[in-house]
Amino acid sequence: MSTNPPDLRPDLARARVTETARQGQPTIGMVSLGCPKALVDSERILTRLRAEGYGISSAYSGADAVIVNTCGFLDSAKAESLEAIGEALNENGRVIVTGCLGAEPDYITGAHPRVLAVTGPHQYEQVLDAVHAAVPPAPDPFVDLLPASGVKLTPRHYSYLKISEGCNHKCRFCIIPDMRGKLASRPAHAVLREAEKLVENGVRELLVISQDTSAYGVDIKHAETNGHRAHITDLARDLGGLGAWVRLHYVYPYPHVRQLISLMAEGLVLPYLDIPFQHAHPDTLKRMARPAAAARTLDEIAAWRRDCPEITLRSTFIVGYPGETEDEFQTLLDWLDEAQLDRVGCFKYENVDGARSNDLPHHVPEDIKQDRWERFMQKAQAISEAKLAARVGTHQQVIVDDIDADGIATCRTKGDAPEIDGCLFIDEGTEALSVGDLVTVEVDEAGEYDLWGRLIAPG
Repeated sequence: MSTNPPDLRPDLARARVTETARQGQPTIGMVSLGCPKALVDSERILTRLRAEGYGISSAYSGADAVIVNTCGFLDSAKAESLEAIGEALNENGRVIVTGCLGAEPDYITGAHPRVLAVTGPHQYEQVLDAVHAAVPPAPDPFVDLLPASGVKLTPRHYSYLKISEGCNHKCRFCIIPDMRGKLASRPAHAVLREAEKLVENGVRELLVISQDTSAYGVDIKHAETNGHRAHITDLARDLGGLGAWVRLHYVYPYPHVRQLISLMAEGLVLPYLDIPFQHAHPDTLKRMARPAAAARTLDEIAAWRRDCPEITLRSTFIVGYPGETEDEFQTLLDWLDEAQLDRVGCFKYENVDGARSNDLPHHVPEDIKQDRWERFMQKAQAISEAKLAARVGTHQQVIVDDIDADGIATCRTKGDAPEIDGCLFIDEGTEALSVGDLVTVEVDEAGEYDLWGRLIAPG
């Protein structure tokens, strides 16, 4: 599980809604926790509120109420959500809770009975109703004009593009289908229209997200509306024609993924694939209720690299899953040695209330989970370091994410997603650069996860 950056908290955020609140305008703050899909929900809620005349506050003290968009995927995420709710109550006192943990209202009110309302994930209308009840709207139609781009919590130059909700998989360790329901795909023309508006308003990179991006459109039988078919290959091709970087997240290795690799080789989509393999041993995968095809996956990885040599592969894994033996874990290490993935995340297994994996026998002790996590990350780090060292001397197109007071530019290559992957730093000649610029650099230094380079040319 990835989390949104801490500077999105209203007590820390550098607000991206810059207009000054008018006299008497009701204001709302937002704490957004969890994955990028939750961040998109937060942006949609704030955009709707902004259209109704509410101001957006970047501080608890300046808000008439605070919305906490929670995560409930792991017990540790639930604890973080409860802590954030408590902090908002202490700092502001008027708190509305939404998001994944909102699917368990008694759990929330049991810890924080003073919250004003609790709504579940992607229940936009219920959130708005709760805000209206707590802080009645007072719109001024001559002043409150919604920006065409809506309210964004990410930097202006990149944006998450959510193409579906829910998931049809039944992985034993996951409760996402219970919280967010089965797969529900958005019509392709609606996704493309949103993407077009984002690009028109300055977005240079679209990060396509869902719970299962490969399955996009399955639930609506790949319906075609307004000339656009709801299939991930068709959608990726359409998005690739907008002139922005297109990055695909959470792609399951279905056979039609090879069609996406062809689009990457053509340059329509970034040569970056984020695939949650989770493990490599067939018995572990079976206990997870995931496809047990690790050997065939290695064949697929070889085919992807053959068809698109520049591809960057990212994945996440779970160690210490119930019943995982030392031999099973060693199989995972050996598989990683052969797969040579570019970007890797790893989590120690946690029980989650409601997950079927809780009832499996032979839970792994915490000290063994920690040991396996450290061994896994040591191997992944060595692979990353070697792969980045091979880039020294190459030319890379990068996007500029930030320029600090000392003139050091933090950038990302086509193989780096924001917040979860490494960075490329430029520390000289950045005076003419701006956030969102696409520039070419020559890599002159590499570390374990990051690169350093010198500016060659714009674009």
